[in-house]
Amino acid sequence: MGKTFSIARRELAGYFYSPLAYVIGALFLCVCAFKFAPPPGFISGSREWFILVPHQQASLRTLFEMMGAAMVVAAPLLTMRLLSEEFHVGTIETLMTAPVTDAQVVLGKFLGVLGFYLALLGSTLMFLVLMFIFARPDIGVVVMGYLGMILLGAAFLAVGLFASSLTRHQLLAAAAAIVILAFFSLLMSPAAAHLGEPWNQAAARLNAMNYLKSFARGLFDSRAVVFFLALTGGFLFLSIKMVESRRWR
Repeated sequence: MGKTFSIARRELAGYFYSPLAYVIGALFLCVCAFKFAPPPGFISGSREWFILVPHQQASLRTLFEMMGAAMVVAAPLLTMRLLSEEFHVGTIETLMTAPVTDAQVVLGKFLGVLGFYLALLGSTLMFLVLMFIFARPDIGVVVMGYLGMILLGAAFLAVGLFASSLTRHQLLAAAAAIVILAFFSLLMSPAAAHLGEPWNQAAARLNAMNYLKSFARGLFDSRAVVFFLALTGGFLFLSIKMVESRRWR
């Protein structure tokens, strides 16, 4: 595990020195801030879409749902370089000849980007502070909402890492990850509405946003935990196999 954590520390440090990571983080926070407390000119006519609005009940539930939707794009952008860059510049050969296994390389990179994501998620606590100042948030919703975001973020980052293992082109990796994540989130809801039994139930069970909504309502859903952990483990396993396949090319 020591080698895995060494790779993770290197990747995590790389994110904090990367201008692109700060841009992605800033855009993620700006989207959340607009949802949380919009400028006064945007409130009229669509008050229910925003959270911190005068004379309106405030709830963090929709903020967590917005954060989950934003991760469909943010996660691929954060992970697109993890393995694609190694393939592009040829440093993957050095990793393969180093005394580390393919699993250690993949897990180390995953833990590195997960650490940056947790730091980004921690920065959203400023919204929670404002909620405690101007409203009375439900503690259960807060705890379960952040647990759901951690599980969803880990799963989405694992998908992005897998997409990065498919190609040496970073933008192509990001696009592939967005398509996969859209399938597991944004596209499954309308699909489920037009499918008959039992396909509509299967589509609903593959919708990551449905599981996040359970957490955002303050509910602990063991099925959601299993879904996110299975998604994370499955795509990490596929990433390891893709890196292993590079040895035979």
